[in-house]
Amino acid sequence: MPPRSGVRGLLGRIVVDTRPLKIPAFRRLWSSTVVTAIGTQLTAVAVPKQVFDLTGSSGYVGLTGAVALVPLLVFGLWGGAVADAVDRRKLLLVTNFGVAVTSALLWLQAFAGFGSVWLVLVLLAVNQAFFAINMPTRGAVIARLVPPELLPSANALSATMSTFGAVFGPLLAGALIPVIGLSTLYLIDVVALTVTLLAVWRLPALPPLDGQTRRAGLSDVIDGFRYLATQKVLLASFVVDIIAMVAGMPRALIPEMAERTFGDPPGGGPALGWLYAAIPAGAMLIGLFSGWLTRVRRQGVAVVVSICAWGAAVAAFGIAQSLWLGVLFMALAGAADMVSAIYRMAILQVATTDEMRGRLQGVFTVVVAGGPRIADVTHGWAAAGFGTAVAASGGGLLVIVLVLASMLLLPAFWRYRAPTA
Repeated sequence: MPPRSGVRGLLGRIVVDTRPLKIPAFRRLWSSTVVTAIGTQLTAVAVPKQVFDLTGSSGYVGLTGAVALVPLLVFGLWGGAVADAVDRRKLLLVTNFGVAVTSALLWLQAFAGFGSVWLVLVLLAVNQAFFAINMPTRGAVIARLVPPELLPSANALSATMSTFGAVFGPLLAGALIPVIGLSTLYLIDVVALTVTLLAVWRLPALPPLDGQTRRAGLSDVIDGFRYLATQKVLLASFVVDIIAMVAGMPRALIPEMAERTFGDPPGGGPALGWLYAAIPAGAMLIGLFSGWLTRVRRQGVAVVVSICAWGAAVAAFGIAQSLWLGVLFMALAGAADMVSAIYRMAILQVATTDEMRGRLQGVFTVVVAGGPRIADVTHGWAAAGFGTAVAASGGGLLVIVLVLASMLLLPAFWRYRAPTA
């Protein structure tokens, strides 16, 4: 039996690296992520559920996606520019407060029984606008709080909590709605966001490094894209992620495959839940055992390999005939995507100058949010024309081909190495 110190050493190399939590400021920021991970998911379930209850229409439920996407795209880009122009701590406070207030108004309209679907959609749009500014700001803050060599670990810690919420938040919401009612889900999110405000309040001031705050406008957003165009490594990191999501994300195929491939009854069944939970579950698992990620310096290669693994897992999912094989391949896809996301975020935070970091985080937010929604359309059309197996497997194989081809055009990304401490 190996000595206890040997076991500890092995676990230290495998289990998620917690060294960033020794930095008080990052620990406060991370604690706010922990608190809101599930609360945010409760609202994400409550909004479409309330819309369906009010309208009885899946069309209106689908409209919630479009209503959330538009402010996410617009304010994600502008919010990144704002994050480069002002004190990021103050911006986090303002946007967290805005999200909390709109969540409180969602609770109020549900509790009072106003019964207006358009009021719900308007509040959702405002909520997502604040959220879209908050996300790139939060990403830009991490790089100011954590040294470069610990950024993969810090991103793994944050992403693990987000995926934890994505797995267990919807399950908890489904269990709580019959017991406490839909409106209380909103209220739980409000309480969580209030705790978040207290954590952010205790962060240090984070003004621009030159000490000058200013207004952010369209020209700042354009400057961000111009900067991105000159940075081949950063540009490649966005290109490969767009390829992975648009060509490979099979989310839109899950309802049909759950019923017609894996045997769910028409009204829904366990396959639907398992398939939706599989990708975030795989991502969460790799996050919990991400200690080894900190020792990989060839991060460009790691991203390419992990995205190819994502594509291969999705392709295998498309031809799986057993539910548990399908869930396994989806979980493997989620694990590969998590590895890619951790390294892409670290590359973005290290290879971007601080005065551009918020704007590039805004682009990152837009890519992460927009890619899967475009994939919903492309995969839906492909499945309607050729079947779900061709749509999923063809998409997964296309990911591999396009990512490898992109490395011929952007070889600097393949050669990228993380800086040494």
